[in-house]
This record gives sequence, C-alpha cells and structure tokens, in this order.
Amino acid sequence: MATASIPPTAEARDVFRELGYTVSEGGQEFVAERKWRRVLVTVLCMDDDDLDPYLTDGGETPRLRCFVTWRDRAGDLRDGLVSEKPPYDWAVIGIDADGEDFAVMEGAPGSP
Repeated sequence: MATASIPPTAEARDVFRELGYTVSEGGQEFVAERKWRRVLVTVLCMDDDDLDPYLTDGGETPRLRCFVTWRDRAGDLRDGLVSEKPPYDWAVIGIDADGEDFAVMEGAPGSP
C-alpha cells in the first residue's frame, strides 16, 4: 500500500508507457513523448503544498505539463494549480493507492 509521503514515480512512468509514450530516465521529473506531444511530468507526494517551484515556464520546459500524485491528493493539487494559473497547459493524474488505476483531471477551463 502506498503512502502519501512517497511519490508514485514508478506508477507515473507505467501510466505514460501504457498510454504509448516514450519515457525519459530521471527521478521525480521526466519527459514523456508521443508523436508531436512532449510532456514534462512532475511527480509529487503533496506533503508540501508549495507549488511555486513548478509554476514558472522558463522557456525550456515543454508547454504541456502533467502533475502526478496519489488519487486522494489529486483534487487538492488541481485546486492549487487552478488558483495559481500557471503559464502552460497542464493536467493532473491521480493514481490509486494500489497503483492499479488512475484518473485524469483536466487543467482549468480557459488555461493557456
């Protein structure tokens, strides 16, 4: 059983591979690519509610971002991103505690 203090990094990679993406190596942040899409994936455990390090788009990050966390924390993450209005298109994936299922939450309506 997963704990909220351990980010679902392996599970996030598995989700993107199942969706047909090529996944780069790395830690809690990696790039997933498929056809023309290049998505910067950031895996969080949501123990720290500080989203500031993830809000900027320094011009080098892909314009598509996906944040992955445990499913019971995904709603809070989405709400935090909606209120912060980051300058890129984003989505949140919440992974079940057993790592077997996931839910995708779209970015805010009207986000870039």
